[in-house]
Amino acid sequence: MDRLQRIFWLGTKELRAVTSDVAMVVMIIIAFTLMVVVGGGEHNGPGGGSTTNMTIAIVDEDNSALSRGIADGFLEPDFLPPTYISANEIGPGLDDGAFMFALSLPAGFESDLRHGRLAELLLTIDATRATIVADGATMISLVLQTEVARFLTRTDSSDDGGATLVTRVAFNPTGDASWTGPISSLLDNLSMLTILLTGAALIRERERGTIEHLMVMPVSSFDIAMAKIWANGLILIIAFVISLTFVVQGAMAVPLAGSVPLLLVGTALFIFATAAIGIMLATLARSMAQFAMLFMLTYLPIMQLSGGVSPVENQPEILQHITWFLPSRHYLDFANSVLFRAAGFDVVWPQIVTIAALGTIFFLISLSLFRRSIEASG
Repeated sequence: MDRLQRIFWLGTKELRAVTSDVAMVVMIIIAFTLMVVVGGGEHNGPGGGSTTNMTIAIVDEDNSALSRGIADGFLEPDFLPPTYISANEIGPGLDDGAFMFALSLPAGFESDLRHGRLAELLLTIDATRATIVADGATMISLVLQTEVARFLTRTDSSDDGGATLVTRVAFNPTGDASWTGPISSLLDNLSMLTILLTGAALIRERERGTIEHLMVMPVSSFDIAMAKIWANGLILIIAFVISLTFVVQGAMAVPLAGSVPLLLVGTALFIFATAAIGIMLATLARSMAQFAMLFMLTYLPIMQLSGGVSPVENQPEILQHITWFLPSRHYLDFANSVLFRAAGFDVVWPQIVTIAALGTIFFLISLSLFRRSIEASG
């Protein structure tokens, strides 16, 4: 009981230190609001719904039902309504930035397809907008494939045989990647601030010389580490809930199907695991500048390899094995399962156990390093 009281009062000191730091409070607010909105769009990736209102011009030299159907396939909000131009207007229009794409449909296009002849289309792209047009070219290709397939398989045949493939998309019926982007961004910012807050708190104690004052008091290194974790963890949990409610669900209109209380249990364990990494880095660093360097070398790989930016399955096999030791990988799987698949504890318990186990291992390592650091300085 005495130990719990010591940890509690040490934690309240940490709470006062964080909440009285205006710069830190502003950083937390920005990280869980503006950075979630901006980062959520970046996580959507190519073709993921992040690119909208693209402009396209069509040179329709065929003037057929198929060419008109293709033009009608470019729908909002991905594309603005197509404009019809002549072939000699493509160059000037691209120069003036009037449109990003110019699709040329040659004369006899529908007739060639009807008679099984090869038909070639020309797509001219403004390559100065590389990020946007990469998504747009893919989406234009999908529109063409869909409309051509619809034309070639039109329902004027009397074939009653064959098989029909019926596709049902689970959990995300529209395939809108903007649902998962904000969650990945929220995870990245949570990881970033957990490491920063706990690590900076320990560095601050060392630079101000208060760590020696604490060690002459009847407190242990375990008490100090746990106080840092629960105090900063409480701040982050509150910020996480507010961001999830008002930014992700409210401002970004992301539908969440699962249990928020179950999500908070996993989030608390994830914060514990990530805070242990922050304490470990702060123990290895001798100054705030060194801690900042170690943070960048640690956080960037964690963010890139957790699966939010690039799926784990797409990474080299050796990296896939390494990512198993990252709590963020398991937390992202856990969060997506709970929030979008409405998974219960019976489904996600392996991720919860893994996060808790990794957190315990990292905490024991950081505690051992912290004790050695104190003994060496003493």
